[in-house]
Amino acid sequence: MTTLDSKVIIDEPNTYKASIIETQEHSNKENTLKKSKIPTSRVSRFFHYGGLAIGLGAGAMSEAVRRATGISKTKGGSVLMSEANIERLVNKLSRMRGAALKLGQMISIQDNDMLPVQLEKVLLRVQNSANYMPNWQMEKVMAKELGLNWRDNFKTFDPIPMAAASIGQVHNAQLSKPPYLPVAIKVQYPGVAASIDSDLNNLRTLVIMSNLLPKGLYLDNTIKVARRELAWETDYVREATCMEKFGELLKDDKDFVVPKVMKEYSTKMVLTSEKMMGEPLTYAVYYSQELRNKIGENILKLSLRELAEFQFMQTDPNWTNFLYNTKTRKIELVDFGASRGFDSKFINLYLQILKSAAKGDREGCLFYSEQIGYLTGYETE
Repeated sequence: MTTLDSKVIIDEPNTYKASIIETQEHSNKENTLKKSKIPTSRVSRFFHYGGLAIGLGAGAMSEAVRRATGISKTKGGSVLMSEANIERLVNKLSRMRGAALKLGQMISIQDNDMLPVQLEKVLLRVQNSANYMPNWQMEKVMAKELGLNWRDNFKTFDPIPMAAASIGQVHNAQLSKPPYLPVAIKVQYPGVAASIDSDLNNLRTLVIMSNLLPKGLYLDNTIKVARRELAWETDYVREATCMEKFGELLKDDKDFVVPKVMKEYSTKMVLTSEKMMGEPLTYAVYYSQELRNKIGENILKLSLRELAEFQFMQTDPNWTNFLYNTKTRKIELVDFGASRGFDSKFINLYLQILKSAAKGDREGCLFYSEQIGYLTGYETE
């Protein structure tokens, strides 16, 4: 996401600010995103991970020699996390996408005190990086999923994506049929779904052999959850169903909007939905304090409704999944790949934790946290 040079504090809808953002994002989009071919076969992805392991090892040896001879300015920290190796990790993980970025995202939301500073730096840069497919690779996916004449379905189609994430990239387009609705088309990277298991196995081996992570982060459990969520997120038919379910749950809500799914132009690897016109909540820093408070309150209420009322939640903690429309004054929800239901047992235990916390009942919080699986009972004070 492009950073604005000028800060505009808004309370009322501000069309001038919106035009600044739109102009800057359009002019900088190609510079912000990086184009790179996505490795598609399991064999090619295996060799990429193998090459990364060799590169990290060679980089660590080089850094050790540089420190021993006084050439390197770095005095402390792991030789594995040298600046050169940080660049290797960021570049390779950004190119591989899929499981690499998903696992990185899940590790990055751990307690910051448990992560080495250098690893935090890698994860932050990987999360903010954005590689997208070259046109020929994107065209191949679109033709396979929507047919050779897929462009006939759209009056306009921007070949440069407006966003690129771990599973796929999103393009702006306009339907060719009246009323020529603007749509967002999410195109999945080829090979990502088929490589989930092998990628995670390769990443696990790389992390263990390199000692990249400190003990106590439950790597195997994190990988288990990542495997399940990646299977969900690479199934765009499932995501479309989740989007429609949220649309029904919030159809009369005065604070939230869910985009409509365009089923005619959606498959397991292509998801077309109504284009939302809001801006990411990262721009909330330019809003008045009163408006920021209102947005935060509404999102908190939605989270509690998802748990206590819907028993169905969008679990991806990425703030770019929430947009704010300054004209309609509504929060627009996007990206439902990580949506899931919860059984009554989990919900009841979770609510008991909340009630205990509200009453200041420390023992109750500990007890129910162990019951639900948040704590093992062996944690230190």
